[in-house]
Amino acid sequence: MSPPSLADLPLLHRGKVREMYDLGADTVLLVASDRISTYDVIHPNPIPDKGKVLTALSAFWFERTAPIVPNHVVSYTDGVPAEVRGRAAVVRKLTMLPVEAVVRGYITGSGWTDYQATGRVSGIELPPGLQESQQLPHPIFTPSTKAALGDHDEAIDFDAAVAAIGDRALAERVRDTAIALYVAAAEHAASRGVLLADTKFEFGLDADGTLVVGDEVLTPDSSRYWPADGYEVGHGQPSYDKQYVRDWARSTGWDKTPPAPEVPEDIVAGTRARYVEAYETITGESFDSWLERTAA
Repeated sequence: MSPPSLADLPLLHRGKVREMYDLGADTVLLVASDRISTYDVIHPNPIPDKGKVLTALSAFWFERTAPIVPNHVVSYTDGVPAEVRGRAAVVRKLTMLPVEAVVRGYITGSGWTDYQATGRVSGIELPPGLQESQQLPHPIFTPSTKAALGDHDEAIDFDAAVAAIGDRALAERVRDTAIALYVAAAEHAASRGVLLADTKFEFGLDADGTLVVGDEVLTPDSSRYWPADGYEVGHGQPSYDKQYVRDWARSTGWDKTPPAPEVPEDIVAGTRARYVEAYETITGESFDSWLERTAA
């Protein structure tokens, strides 16, 4: 039987980037759009192929990290409507945990801001004298809240994550698993000439209570990737993520509240190129190969 049309499926949730559609029983269709947001506000125009890159790179990492933790993927083709092939996956339903599992290997972004102010990130005391973009002595777990659409995630310490999850042993498993995923991904990325500065994971529990990683993993939307050949401590780094759009947005004088401004064509093209380059550099295969495999 051919898969249903997207229009025939009940919409369960619409986020900043993804939609979830009910497939009945124990699966949902997870669709990554081309929408792009900065400062948690969605811009009115999309980045072509962005959703396909996010899905393709997640597929690569889900397969590669399966020995570390189970993931929610069922199929990228079976049961996926033709109009969203390449950007969608049939996934298992999970009970998602109420924290984002952020792991940092370098001091940058909001972590750098917090460190400058307090010498700590998410309650973790760091060595004095670190410079911006410097590699940390070891990766650290810096969880955050999950904000509603339009709100901002807030960094929390581990005890707050335990309180949110309601189970210290489970919170410890989330922390340890997130760090293991980061270490494995950072090692592979480094072998491809890319530094993984930081990333965030979303975990849930399946029907048997097993910890499962879901949503997206290690994409340019959920991670900060830097080209290794230009890396230099002491300042911000050029990156494969949407920092290119953030930098433009900051330069416009926009106050970071809705509505977000339209992204100019040259910034759109440059952002798309960075997303595709991230996929091809990290996986070692052409983006077209993914499109062919999924008949997108």
